[in-house]
Amino acid sequence: MANTPQSKKRARQNERRNDINKARRSRIRTFLRKVEEAIASGDAGVAKAALEAAQPELARGITKGVLHKNTVARKMSRLSSRVKALNN
Repeated sequence: MANTPQSKKRARQNERRNDINKARRSRIRTFLRKVEEAIASGDAGVAKAALEAAQPELARGITKGVLHKNTVARKMSRLSSRVKALNN
C-alpha cells in the first residue's frame, strides 16, 4: 500500500488514468469492430467509410499512449488491404 504522500498521489493518478485508457481502448475496439463487420457484410462503400472513421481514432490512440505506433500501423495496413480487396 502507498505510504508517502507522493506514492498516494501516484496511486490516485494511476487509477484515474487506467479508467480513461480503458474507455479509450474500448472506443478504438468499437471502431475496429465496425470496420470488421462492414468487411464481413461485403459492402465496399460502408467498409471504406468505417475505415476512414477508424483512422483518426487509431491515431489518437498512439498520441495518448494507449497503443504502440507499430501496432496501429499493422492494424491499419491489414484493414485497408482487406477493404481495398472488396472493390476488386
